[in-house]
Amino acid sequence: MRSPKDFFRPLAVGAPTPVREVPFRPSRMIHFFDPGNEKMAAKVPSIAPTVDVLLGNLEDAVAADRKEAARSGLVKIAKATDFGDTQLWTRINSLDSPWALDDLLTLVTEIGDKLDVIMVPKVEGAEDIHYVDRLLAQLEAKAQVRKPILVHAILETATGVANVEEIAGASPRMQGISLGPADLAASRRMKTTRVGGGHPGYLVREDPHGEDGAAPRATFQQDLWHYTLARMVDACAAHGILPFYGPFGDIKDTTACEDQFRNAFLLGCVGAWSLHPVQIGIAKKVFSPAPADVAWARRVIEAMGDGTGAVMIDGKMQDDATYKQCQVVAELADALAARDPELRDAYAAAEKE
Repeated sequence: MRSPKDFFRPLAVGAPTPVREVPFRPSRMIHFFDPGNEKMAAKVPSIAPTVDVLLGNLEDAVAADRKEAARSGLVKIAKATDFGDTQLWTRINSLDSPWALDDLLTLVTEIGDKLDVIMVPKVEGAEDIHYVDRLLAQLEAKAQVRKPILVHAILETATGVANVEEIAGASPRMQGISLGPADLAASRRMKTTRVGGGHPGYLVREDPHGEDGAAPRATFQQDLWHYTLARMVDACAAHGILPFYGPFGDIKDTTACEDQFRNAFLLGCVGAWSLHPVQIGIAKKVFSPAPADVAWARRVIEAMGDGTGAVMIDGKMQDDATYKQCQVVAELADALAARDPELRDAYAAAEKE
């Protein structure tokens, strides 16, 4: 293990100094697009202002014979587009593929100053992050990239889940982790072919009741991903990085998508993936605190003063723990309002009521 005093030293001569704290930027939706698809590429300038993160996907959903076209397409798009406040990410191919090395060699040297985050699939342990960390430092130094490119891991194997804490703390570059339910289901040999969301067979049933226990018994569908998501959120929080829900594959089921995103938001995630434009609005709605909640949080913060002691507001006790909860909501609202004028106005109106 590296000495703690060396943890924040560049891993290559001439590489930028690693960040000491992950900068929080609104990341309610990570919107995926195929940079090798000309129709999708043409829409990038119009989509970019509507999302927090735009991600050029090079991995799954890009056929093997189109990998190079997707990579070169992303370079072309990045050079030609002013993304403004929107973050530009990419998902490279998995480290055990024949394309990952060329992905990094090309993207860092060609558009390194445009890239905010590189998403790495199927991370299984700290060693994967260490490999990417050192290679990025060398390439940043070579290309004279001015700020370090951050790394985002996808949790999509059983081994990765078992090692999630060490992954979260593997490098100062770690920006966050996303849950990858489809590959994780395959890795665990789970008996579901759905991409995220629940399953009607994963349920609990109420106890028998009625005469001779023959009355109909209600069932309640359970969340297949609650354990993994909660463990991932804890690992991220412990290491000061950001947790995300991944994809929800049933594009037409917007109700279930919203439910899954909201569960993730309430549990601590800051955003989710959007695979289709219809999911952008869902993520924006769910991962933005409701105006009434923000107004209440600000009311508690004002009443608590220095955050110590306890006060009663509308018959509810507020103490230092609820003060901290309210700070989380208020700080998130401030960050989002700075980017989203409509949200800013909604928050301001709610506080006046």
